[in-house]
Amino acid sequence: MQIMLMIEGQEGVTWDEWCAIAEAAEMAGLAGLFRSDHYTEIQGTPGGALDAWGTICGLAARTERLRLGTLVSPLTFRHPSNLARLVTTADHISGGRVELGIGTGWYELEHTQNGFDFPPMKTRFDMLEEQVDIIVKSWTEDGFSHEGAHYTLQDQSALPHPVQMPRVPIIIGGAARLRSLALAAKHGSEYNSFLFGSPEDLAERRRLLDGACADAGRDPATLGMTLMGLCAIGETEAEVAERTDKALGRMANMAANEEAQAAFRASPAIGTVDALIDRLRAYEAVGVTRVYLQLIDRSDLASIALMGKVAEALR
Repeated sequence: MQIMLMIEGQEGVTWDEWCAIAEAAEMAGLAGLFRSDHYTEIQGTPGGALDAWGTICGLAARTERLRLGTLVSPLTFRHPSNLARLVTTADHISGGRVELGIGTGWYELEHTQNGFDFPPMKTRFDMLEEQVDIIVKSWTEDGFSHEGAHYTLQDQSALPHPVQMPRVPIIIGGAARLRSLALAAKHGSEYNSFLFGSPEDLAERRRLLDGACADAGRDPATLGMTLMGLCAIGETEAEVAERTDKALGRMANMAANEEAQAAFRASPAIGTVDALIDRLRAYEAVGVTRVYLQLIDRSDLASIALMGKVAEALR
C-alpha cells in the first residue's frame, strides 16, 4: 500500500509552505504529494489559492521522487486541450511523476465568483466523459478530431506527448455509482473514495469495480482502489487528541457543526501511528492500494514524519 500526503491548497498555502511540505514528504518517504484544485476557501481559512497545476509544475522542478497530482481538477475550470497540455508540461518537468485526478466539480460558489459555468450534474458528467476521452487521445494519438455535444476539435495534434508511457495515470473519484465506475474502468488508473466506511464496505466497492472492469473487458487487477481521509496522527493518544483539536480549530466551517466534528473525529485516519498501521492493513486486505492522508495543519511537518512511519510499515 502506498501512503500519499494530501493538502487543501485553497486555504492560503503559500509557495514557501508548499516547498517545505514537499521537502518533508520526500524526507519521510511518502509516495506522493497531492493537492486540491479550488480557487475559493472551503474550510474558512483566508489567504487565497495558488493555481493547482502551476503549483505542481513548480514542485515538479524541486522534487526528485514524489508523485504529484490533483484530487481533483474540476472539468469546469479548463478546456480539455488546455488541461492535457498543462499535465503534459508537469510530466516533462517532473520526469514522469505526475497524475491527473479529474471530476465534475461541486463547489458552486467558486464557479460564481470566477465566472465559470456550472451546469447541472448530469451535464457536467456528460462533459467529464468527453473531457477524459479528449485528454487521453491528446496524450496517445498523433492526430485526431472530436465532435461531441460539448467540445469540437479538428485535426488536434498535442505534441509532445507525456513522458509516462502509455500515458499519465488518471484518477476518477466517486461513491461507486454506475457512471463513475464505468468511466474509471474505461480510462482510470485508480478509483478514489473518501475514507468513511468499514473494510467490509470497501470490499463491496471492490466487487462493484471488478464488475465494471468485466463489463469493459479490462483486467480488474489493473484498476486500483484508493481512499482519501482527514488525518490527525501522533505517537500517543494525547498527541492525537491535541492535533485533532488543532485541526478542528483551523476549520471555521465546522465551528458550529457538531455532526461534521463528530465525523472528523471518527475518521479511520485519526489515531496513533500503530493504530493507523493496523487499520490501513485491514483496508489493504480488501483491495485498497493507496491512501491519501489529508493534513489540515500544513505547518505541522512533524505529522508528515509520522506518516512516513506508517508508510514504511506498509511498504
